[in-house]
Amino acid sequence: MQFDRLKRREFITLLGGAAAAWPLAARAQQPATPVVGFLRSATLADVQHWMTAFRQGLMEAGFVEGQNVAIEFRSADNHRDRLPALVADLIRQPVAVIVGNSDSALAAKAATTTVPIVFATGSDPVRDGLVASLNRPGGNVTGMAGVTAELAGKSVEVIRELLPSAHRVVALANAPDPFSKPFLEHIRLGGAATGTTIDAKMIRSAAELEAAFSEMERERPDAVIVQPSLPSKRSAELALRYRIPAVSAVRGFVDEGGLMSYAAAEADMYDQAAVYVDKILKGAKPADLPVQQPTKFVLIINMKTAKALGLTVPPAFLVRVDEVIE
Repeated sequence: MQFDRLKRREFITLLGGAAAAWPLAARAQQPATPVVGFLRSATLADVQHWMTAFRQGLMEAGFVEGQNVAIEFRSADNHRDRLPALVADLIRQPVAVIVGNSDSALAAKAATTTVPIVFATGSDPVRDGLVASLNRPGGNVTGMAGVTAELAGKSVEVIRELLPSAHRVVALANAPDPFSKPFLEHIRLGGAATGTTIDAKMIRSAAELEAAFSEMERERPDAVIVQPSLPSKRSAELALRYRIPAVSAVRGFVDEGGLMSYAAAEADMYDQAAVYVDKILKGAKPADLPVQQPTKFVLIINMKTAKALGLTVPPAFLVRVDEVIE
C-alpha cells in the first residue's frame, strides 16, 4: 500500500510538472514577432518622410509596428565605417530582413549571405555590386533601383523647359561606370528631340572632374547634366562656382546645391520596399524577386542656387515642380 501511495504521488507530481510546462510549450510554438532592421548610412533625421512611407507600406500589407512587427532603426550618421558594427548588431537581434540604402545594403551583404536584404537606392545596383542583374538578382539581396537611363534624356527636356534659349548642354559621364553608355545615349536622344547640342565629357578621376568644369568656364555651355555616379557634392559646388546650371537624376544632388534633379520618388521606393519585406516575411526569397524600377518621378529645384546663378524661374515652370528647396 505504501508503495502504491508513493507511485501515485510521483505520478501526480509528474502530471503537475507537465501541466505547468504546457503553457510554456504553447508559447514557444507561437510565431515570434518578426523584426525588420532599417539601416541608413546617413542620418535618420533627414529621411523621416521615407520612414513614414515604409511604415505605411507595411501597414497596407497588414504589418503594424508594435503589434505584429518590430522595426529596429539604425543610422551611421554619415560615418560609413560604422556600418559593419551596426549590421552586426542587427544580425544579433536577430532581424528577419534588413532594409537600407546602397551603402547600408553593401555593408549588410558583406556581413551575411542568409539574412534577406532589401535596398532602396538612387544608384545602379548592378554597378554597385548589390545584385547580379535586375531580373535575376541572385543571392540574398533585392530591392528598388531609382536610376534609369531614360531619366538622363528627361533631364534635357527639363533644362529646355526652364531655359528655352539653352541650346548647348554638357553631359558629364563617369567613364569607368558601364551605365555611362546608356546615360549618354538617352541624353543624345533628348538633345535630338529638343534641338539641343550635346557635348559629352568622359570623367575618369577627381582631377578630370575639376578640369572639365574649368574648361566649361571658358566654353560657357548653357547647362550641364551630371551622371549620378560622379561625386555629386563636388559637382554641385563646381557648377555653382563656375555659374553653370546643373542637373542630375538623384535627389541628393539638389540637396547639395545642384540646381535641379529629376529623379525617382524615393518615398515611393520605400513604400515599395515594404511590399518586398512583406513577401519575404511570408516566405519569398530575394533571389526570386526582380529588382523594381521606379514608376513615379519628382522634379525638384533649389531656388537658392537659382538666385545665385541669376536665373528667373517662370511661374509656369514652378507649377510643374514637385518640390522647391529655398
